[in-house]
Amino acid sequence: MPEKPTQLIGQSGPFLDAVERASAAAQLSRPVLVVGERGTGKEMIAERLHRLSPRWEEPLISLNCAALPETLLDAELFGYEAGAFTGAVKARAGRFEEADGGTLFLDEVGMLTAAGQERLLRVVEYGEMTRLGSTRPIQVDVRVVAATNEDLPKLTETGKFRADLLDRLSFEVITLPPLRARREDVRQLADFFGRRMASELGWRGFPGFTPRILEELEAHDWPGNVRELKNAVERACYRWGEADRPIGALDLDPFDSPWRPKGAFAAPLPAPDASPPAEPRASEAPEPIPADFRGAVAAYEKRLLEQSLAASRHNQRKAAQMLGLSYDQLRHAMKRHKLLAGEPQG
Repeated sequence: MPEKPTQLIGQSGPFLDAVERASAAAQLSRPVLVVGERGTGKEMIAERLHRLSPRWEEPLISLNCAALPETLLDAELFGYEAGAFTGAVKARAGRFEEADGGTLFLDEVGMLTAAGQERLLRVVEYGEMTRLGSTRPIQVDVRVVAATNEDLPKLTETGKFRADLLDRLSFEVITLPPLRARREDVRQLADFFGRRMASELGWRGFPGFTPRILEELEAHDWPGNVRELKNAVERACYRWGEADRPIGALDLDPFDSPWRPKGAFAAPLPAPDASPPAEPRASEAPEPIPADFRGAVAAYEKRLLEQSLAASRHNQRKAAQMLGLSYDQLRHAMKRHKLLAGEPQG
């Protein structure tokens, strides 16, 4: 099984503020709502809330509310009695009963059904629940830590999330900053993931990154946050393969390829009753087919890059927008065609 991340790494002010708030809230058996984009470490904050609490010896149970269909989510949370629904051959305890005495981490809590929200409200407010198919209430002592990457107050305004449940869950709200708001942590995180990957690869040590690669890492916006950074660093390590030289290549977009499917731009097939295309007139003779296909494609790509750079006065971000590329995709294409004048190519 892959190693589960357990370390909160970083020294930036916004990040440390969130960690300190979690440490303070851990002592109270009150609900906490953890808010943040994907990959910002919401599960690790939930684990910190549990490990620093008086409940640390009791179970920490997790459930991703987005990972199950609506028909199974309530049964997974609250359990069910035999015969409660088709396939319920015998009774089963839910996650709340499993977490009794400890902590229940509910990721993507905004995905709960209306019925699930009502049941969750009752557990949080009264410590009482019933299994599906039963009328007998069960008392549970569970601290709920919920997480979301959605704007729950806005969902309450549209009626998609109960306002009274949000009030109960938000005794404390810990909002995690995205990685682009804590760029000073990127080098420390990259070093941590790099060393761990070097160990996995059997290297005697971690050679680090070249200054140019470190600048690229810090400049990237990381929409996938720490999880995306981890993937990029580990991919760079294993592709580099030279344990005694600083890593000098980085692929921020593993999908970037001249053979990437272009679904939206694929030519549509003609309708079954469509007339065949007219033969070109002599004055419209087609261009000769090049003997070197790859060379012709590369030349055309390079010409497009040069034209967009000239039109944007060599503003690379504007050139990328003109071509419908991300900044990183443009940089990779420029590197392939040796258009990064004055910059090291290694």
